[in-house]
Amino acid sequence: MISKKILDILPKWIPSLTFFGASAGAGICYATDWRLVLEYMPYYGGKFKTEEEA
Repeated sequence: MISKKILDILPKWIPSLTFFGASAGAGICYATDWRLVLEYMPYYGGKFKTEEEA
């Protein structure tokens, strides 16, 4: 199913795939406002402070 040519060029694409995957993950966190992850992000995490923490 996967040809030898694709397997030969795959290592060259790994850095790009990693960057685009991380960017997509960050975009999903921002789009869904996922508190579990974003509350630990500097600057943006201040949005989730409660009255007890303030």
